Order: sequence, then structure tokens, then C-alpha cells
Amino acid sequence: MAHRAPLTTYSPDEYIVRERAAEFRSEFIDGRIVAMAGASRAHSLISINLGREVSAALRGRDCETYDSNMRVKVADTGLYTYPDLTIACGRPEFEDGQLDTLTNPSVIFEILSASTEAYDRGEKFARYRRLSSLREYVLVSQTSARVERFARAGDVWVLTAIEGMDGVLELESVECRLSLGDIFERVSW
Repeated sequence: MAHRAPLTTYSPDEYIVRERAAEFRSEFIDGRIVAMAGASRAHSLISINLGREVSAALRGRDCETYDSNMRVKVADTGLYTYPDLTIACGRPEFEDGQLDTLTNPSVIFEILSASTEAYDRGEKFARYRRLSSLREYVLVSQTSARVERFARAGDVWVLTAIEGMDGVLELESVECRLSLGDIFERVSW
């Protein structure tokens, strides 16, 4: 019988110290530090397009847009993660004085990939739903002009799927409309 080495686990404080000194980003899930994968051309284009469009739409408003370098802590779930794009409205709240770990996102975007799609739809979304500040969760496809928006309606999350380059994503919680043609500009399938 083969013996497996036990998995090393860390406390949240140990993770934060390591992560702030690391050259590469990692997520923290239930005491485990998990390295993040690189991004494809489509992912990079969508991320830049999305950030540009959201930032422009929210200019002059009481919201801030953060790219994938902003860590989000989902309190009480054992998760620290780096969403592809995050919106925080009102006064942003951070874990500590470093201002690098947001705790009150209003909208979170994840760009789906073959390796992360099941996790983004399942376990990660289950943890995100525990954030009382979160109003909308948006999944963006890399393989077609398709966006799925989950909006909180009390204790229920309502799904709206938007497809096609003529489609429009409406983020009701931040009163923002985004064209799928703009989100997927220069992306080819």
C-alpha cells in the first residue's frame, strides 16, 4: 500500500503573510494554499474589456472597480480568492490596514475556463453567497458570447442568461448596462 504525505494546512494569518510575500498569487481554501493557473488570450481580452466597460459605466458613482489583483475574503468559509473583476459600492471594507483584502464586494465576475468552471458554478458560488454584501454574481464564458447573471432576491438567487453579441448585461444593483459586443470585443471562437 502506498503512503501519501499528509496535506499541509495553514491558518488564514499564515496564508496572508505568505501571500503578501509571494511572487505568484494563490487562493486559500479551507487551510490549503492553491496556486492559480495562467490565463488564455480570450480570458485576458475579456478581462480587459470587462474592466474598461465597467469602470467607464461607474465613473463618478459611489462604486470602485477592482481587477483580479484584489483579493476577496469570504468570512467564515475558509476562502480567500481573486475574482476576475469585483465591484464594491459605498465604503469599501478591508480585512486590515494593508487594503489588499476586500470583505464587502457588491458584484463579482468570474471568467469561466475548462479547469475552473465547475468550481466557479458550484463550491465557489456557494461560498460567495454567504457574503451579505454580494448582490450579483456574473459568470462570463470564454467559448461563446454568453454571460450568466445571478441576482440576489431575498434568500433566492435568480439566473438570467444573456447570449449573442447584441445582448446586454444589466447589473441592476449598480444600475449599469454592458454590451456583450463590448465585453467580447476581439475575442474569436
